[in-house]
Amino acid sequence: MTTLAFDDEGVDVVYEGTEFRLERELIEEATEKTYYDVTDHEVLKIVAEQPDLQGEPRRIGDII
Repeated sequence: MTTLAFDDEGVDVVYEGTEFRLERELIEEATEKTYYDVTDHEVLKIVAEQPDLQGEPRRIGDII
């Protein structure tokens, strides 16, 4: 299971028991979007090769 915790500077991730942080700049570079326009599904795709995408994608700007 993957857990994402968003804040204004990036995302704290727990993926398969490993905790790490994705900084805002890295997410913007990987998606070629502004941080607040990136969705949680897009972040999951950065973290996992085949993420379990459930529900509607939500923009980071709406989450925080």
